[in-house]
Amino acid sequence: MADFFAAHRETLDKALSAIAERGYWSPYPEMPSGKIYGETAKADGEAAFKATLDSRFALDQPSDGSWVGEEVSPYGFALGIAYPGASVEQLVTASEAARPAWAEAPVAQRVGVALETLHRLNRRSFEMANAVMHTSGQAFVMAFQAGGPHAQDRGLEAVAYAYDELRKIPGQVLWEKPQGKNPPLQLDKQFRVIPRGIALTIGCSTFPTWNSYSAIFASLVTGNSLIVKPHPGAVLPLALTAQIAREVLREAGFDPNVVLLAVDTAAAPIAKELATRPEVGIVDYTGGPAFGRWLEENCRGKQLFTEQAGVNPVVVESTDDFKGMCGNLAFSLSLYTGQMCTAPQNIYVPAAGIETDQGTKSLDEVAEGIAAALDKLLGDPERAAGILGAIQNEATLERAKAAETLGEVVHRGEPLTHPQFPQARMLSPLVLKVSASESAAYEQECFGPVSFVIAAPDAKESLARAAALVKAKGAITAAVHSTDPDFLRAAEDAFAEAGVSLSENLTGQILVNQSAAFSDYHVSGANPAGNACLTDAAFVANRFRVVAVRRPHAA
Repeated sequence: MADFFAAHRETLDKALSAIAERGYWSPYPEMPSGKIYGETAKADGEAAFKATLDSRFALDQPSDGSWVGEEVSPYGFALGIAYPGASVEQLVTASEAARPAWAEAPVAQRVGVALETLHRLNRRSFEMANAVMHTSGQAFVMAFQAGGPHAQDRGLEAVAYAYDELRKIPGQVLWEKPQGKNPPLQLDKQFRVIPRGIALTIGCSTFPTWNSYSAIFASLVTGNSLIVKPHPGAVLPLALTAQIAREVLREAGFDPNVVLLAVDTAAAPIAKELATRPEVGIVDYTGGPAFGRWLEENCRGKQLFTEQAGVNPVVVESTDDFKGMCGNLAFSLSLYTGQMCTAPQNIYVPAAGIETDQGTKSLDEVAEGIAAALDKLLGDPERAAGILGAIQNEATLERAKAAETLGEVVHRGEPLTHPQFPQARMLSPLVLKVSASESAAYEQECFGPVSFVIAAPDAKESLARAAALVKAKGAITAAVHSTDPDFLRAAEDAFAEAGVSLSENLTGQILVNQSAAFSDYHVSGANPAGNACLTDAAFVANRFRVVAVRRPHAA
C-alpha cells in the first residue's frame, strides 16, 4: 500500500507554516502553462473533457439504475452527460457502511488520502478547467485558476487546519496526581476522535470546486464519510473530484464509498431529504439565503456551515488616483460578470462629490468615470470575453435586465457576442445611480452584473449606512477609498464591528473580489452572509468530538 502521507509530508509541513505565517504560498501553479503542466496538458485536458460529453460518466458507486443529468454550458450547448442516479436511502446506507473503518483509520492515513487526491486533481487541472468553464460560465483562465489550483489551495488549507487540530489530541497518556508522601494516583487515559457522522456538501453553480473543497477535505480528514451533492447545473467538476477521490481511497485500502456523489435535477431535488437524514451530522452549504434559512430551521442538532448572499459595499470618500480607482472598480464589477460572492454591489459616494488628484469630482463625474472605465476595459471583444465569461443561468440574465428600472442608468448592461461561442450568455455590467433614501433598490443582493452608485449626504453617512447594511443583510467584502487617515481608521472600526474584512485604496491589479488561501479568511462568519470562515480552526474543530477511556494504571 502506498504511503501517501510520507509522499506529501513536505507539502503538508509547508501548508502548516503558511496558515501560521499568512503570507503568500501555493504548491499548485496557477498559470495554465505547458512548461509547468506538460506541453500536451492543455490539449489532453480539452480532449478528456470532450470525451465526457454526450456519454455516461464512469463512476462505480451504488445506483438505482437510473441516469441523471441536465447540464447546459453557459456558452450555448448541452453537455449531454448522464450520471448514475441513486436513492437517498442507497447513498446513506453505503456511506454508513464505509464510515467506521474510515473513522478508525490513523489520522496520517486520512491526511495522506486527502493530499494524494489533491495532487491528482492538480495534474488534471486543464480537464477541470474545461469542466468548470462549461458549467459555471467562467472564462477559461479563471476556470483554470479558480476551479483548479486556487480550489486545490483551499482544500489543502483545510487539510492543514484539520491535521493541526487533530495532532493536538494525544492518543494515550499516563495521568499522575501527586498525593504527598503517598504514591501518586495514576490513570491510563486513551483519547479517541469521534467524527460527526456523514458530512453533506451542497455545491453551488458558480464556483463548484472553490466553494466546496474546504468542506470536502475538512470533513474527510476529520474522519467523516462524505456525500457530495452538486448543483444540477454544475455536476461535472464535483463528479471528477469524487471519481479521483474514490480512486485514491480504493488504492489506500478503504471502501471508496467514503465519498459518494448525489446527483439530482432542478425538478426533483434531494438536498432537503439528505440534509434531514439522522445519519447526516454535518451540512456545508453555499448558495442563496432562502435555502440557507431553510437549513437553519431544519438542521438543528447538526453542524451547519453556510456561505450565503451578501451586499458588498464600497465607500468612496476621496482618492489620490481617480483613474486607478475607476479602473479597479470597473474590473471588480466585470470579473466573471459580477457572479462572485466577493463582487462589490453598492458604491457609496457623497452627493457633493469627492476630492481627487484631478480636482473635485462631482457624484455624476464619479459615476461617469466608472462607466468610461468599463467601456475601455470591455471595448475589445477578446478581452471582454476573457474577463466576463458567460452568465451561468438564465435567471441571472433576466434579473440583470429587469434591474434597469431600479435607478438612473449610468452604464447600460449590453448584450455582447463571444468571439468563440456565439450562443454564450454575455452581458456587460449594469450600473445604476440612486439616492441613499432609495434603499429598496440596493438593500438586497442583486446577484450578477448589477451595481449601484449611491448618493449619500456625506462620507460619514456613507460609512454609517454601508456598515449598518452589512450588519443587517451581510457582506463578504468591503472596500474604502480615502486619503484621510482618520476616515480610514473610522472605516476599519465600523466594518470590523459589522464583521466584514476591508480592502483600502485598491487601484492596481489586486481586486476586492480576490481571496487568497493560506492568508485571507474568506467570510468572517460574523455577519448574515455566512456563519463560517474558509478557513479557520473553528471550521474544522466542530467536525469531530473527543471521548476518553480511563483505567487504573497497571505498574
